[in-house]
Amino acid sequence: MALEIKIPAVGESITEVTIAKWLKKDGEAVKRDEILAELESDKATFELPAEADGILRIRVAEGETIGIGTAIAEISGDGAAAAAPATAPAAPAADPVTAGQENPQASNQSGYGGSQAGSANTPTPAAPAASPAPAEGSGATVEMKIPTVGESITEVTVAKWLKPDGAAVQRDEIIAELESDKATFELPAEGTGTLRHAAKEGETIGIGAVIARIEGSTGVPTAAATPAAPQAAAAPAAQPAAGGSGYAAGTPSPAAGKILDEKGISAAGVQGTGRDGRITKEDALKAQPQAAPAPQAASATKPAAQPEANNQQPTTNNQTGNRNQRRERMSNLRKTVSRRLVAVKNETAMLTTFNEVNMQPIMDLRNKFKDKFKEKHSVGLGFMSFFTKAVCVALQEWPAVNAQIDGTDIIYNDFCDISIAVSAPKGLVVPVIRNAEQLSFDGIEKEIVRLATLARDNKLTIEQMTGGTFTITNGGVFGSMMSTPIINAPQSAILGMHNIVQRPVAENGQVVIRPMMYLALSYDHRIIDGRESVSFLVRVKELLEDPTRLLLGV
Repeated sequence: MALEIKIPAVGESITEVTIAKWLKKDGEAVKRDEILAELESDKATFELPAEADGILRIRVAEGETIGIGTAIAEISGDGAAAAAPATAPAAPAADPVTAGQENPQASNQSGYGGSQAGSANTPTPAAPAASPAPAEGSGATVEMKIPTVGESITEVTVAKWLKPDGAAVQRDEIIAELESDKATFELPAEGTGTLRHAAKEGETIGIGAVIARIEGSTGVPTAAATPAAPQAAAAPAAQPAAGGSGYAAGTPSPAAGKILDEKGISAAGVQGTGRDGRITKEDALKAQPQAAPAPQAASATKPAAQPEANNQQPTTNNQTGNRNQRRERMSNLRKTVSRRLVAVKNETAMLTTFNEVNMQPIMDLRNKFKDKFKEKHSVGLGFMSFFTKAVCVALQEWPAVNAQIDGTDIIYNDFCDISIAVSAPKGLVVPVIRNAEQLSFDGIEKEIVRLATLARDNKLTIEQMTGGTFTITNGGVFGSMMSTPIINAPQSAILGMHNIVQRPVAENGQVVIRPMMYLALSYDHRIIDGRESVSFLVRVKELLEDPTRLLLGV
């Protein structure tokens, strides 16, 4: 009887996924827990394991987007799933201690409450044979649960068991590698005894769920071990220094592999910092494409070899450059951004009004106090804190700009949650500064630095990117002189900053050169009238051209 493989639930807000890649072909024999495909949502990439042995029959092609619970394949034939666990416990007899090595570069281990590496004695090779002896100890069973590893992480995947079911383990020995959508980390044993798996490799389980049990005494059963035992532990302890020379050196995790493919970077040129040299997601994000001098050398010699042939048979085709094309599938993040931007254009009455600001007063104030400001607050004094403070003052004076439409109602906000547009490796993200109206200049600057760092490291949570009431975007850092920014729905307005240009302006009947910036306010005309939008932007201009108003509240 055929077994249907359905898309599992991978998160409360995820309703559909895309089949990024089939790792097994239609009609191919597969084993239980073998990875069949890579699935992609708009938030994460994860793997789909086989649920039994048999022949794979694929129902849905690569690139298709389908809903949670949809059957995408079936496995037919009689499997031999029971045979594999029967032989697994014999593995530790050959190498009882190597799997217990710790990788100091594993990320996000802060949720494990203090590892005590090296505190337990190392068992002799005969230890697995004596594993049924926990009855001599307390006989207690320790349940190992997935610890909290981050506010936004609700589930993890068992990437690999480093200790098989039934193996004897020591306290603090690394027994498994876990993987979330943000990091890969290790799971240490919480006691000494016999390991019993409660989850399979490739299985995704929630935070707090039981992943394994350790049967037998939670003490150290090898207290009578010979003095040679610590010396035996010293030998493998030196092995992790080899860095990327382990069995997994140069092998990317599924998420890392996808990122490298999108960047067009070969895994062979990336140094892995994960266990045994595995390339983690963070390694892939930091990887940069390397220049390839060889093709240039080849192209340099090619023209020298062809002139004689060209002289004998002239050609009218003068296009000798590279005309290759590359087709890439849009990521789910890009699809989501595209869908929302089109919806905003179609569903709002968007209009843009412009003004200009003389930045000389702010620049003079920064030049005068930036050194003392940084010395006192350990953060630089940038333009964004001035703009954020000015926007908060203007929003409280013109509350419609800080409001939003919900059906037939208008929701007015008495607080200012300012979204700051940040260019991240995967695309544009908009983290939120909560209650910005209550923050000081240094508080705003510190929050901007914190959120921008999280964005560039792809560590922003969904909560940190939702709930803003007004958005500021700075295209000037890329050289933009003027633009019409698109509203960040469900907000009703967005302020666009642009580059600062020395331009001649009239002051007191004379032409002077001043550093000028164009400002653009895009707004939803359904809720914000022209008088409110123009008055709001004029108020922002006044506060920026006389920043002492921000300090005095006038």
